[in-house]
Parts: sequence; structure tokens; C-alpha cells
Amino acid sequence: MKEILAIVRLNKMNQTKRALAEVGLPSITARDALGRGKGIVDLQLLKGAERGYEEAISQLGQSQRLIPKRAILIVVPDELVGRTVKTIIKVNQTGKSGDGMIFVTPCLEAVRVRTGERGDAVLDDI
Repeated sequence: MKEILAIVRLNKMNQTKRALAEVGLPSITARDALGRGKGIVDLQLLKGAERGYEEAISQLGQSQRLIPKRAILIVVPDELVGRTVKTIIKVNQTGKSGDGMIFVTPCLEAVRVRTGERGDAVLDDI
């Protein structure tokens, strides 16, 4: 099993959820996140970016402010890592700074609280 943590733009969250569900991965956890890359942000552009305006997102300059994002967490069997990562990239890649990041790490154990099932049995059936 692998844990996939994807940091994506707020305005791409619904598209990402739909795309993952369409490829058979409906179970995700999402959280609000704040972060920034190497750059800094102009406050006026930040307001436009928060509203989802692509022009503002593409023009974000350099600032120390943290930008609102979404963190998506999904655990998948090893054989679905490629499909999951490819789907997230397909939806979120604009070619502009701020498209996000994806981290893939080993997940050693999973337990369904309700039944006590363990391992891959707790993950979505594909």
C-alpha cells in the first residue's frame, strides 16, 4: 500500500474528486492547507487567485504569504499508484507555478475501525 498526499489549488478540488471517482478511486480525505513554493505573493493577485481567477494565479509574484490550497490524502494498493498520480496530474497541471505537489510514501498498515479488517481489504475495490 502507498499513501499519496497531493497539494492542489482550491479551484481544482471538485474536478480532482470527480476524476479520481471516475477511475475507481472515490475514497479520499481532504483538508484545508496553507503553503507556498519558492516565490512570494502580491496581495491583490492573491485575492484573485483565491477566487479562482487563472490570470491572477498565473501572475502571482514573489511573497512570503501562505497561499490557501487543499491537501488530498488517499491510500491505494501499490498497483494503483501510477493511475492515481497520473489522474491528479492530468486535472491539476496548468504549466504555471502553484500547480501543486504529490508525495508518495509507504503505508505499512491499514485497519477498518468498524470491522477490524486489515491491509488491502480496507481499500476501495477496483
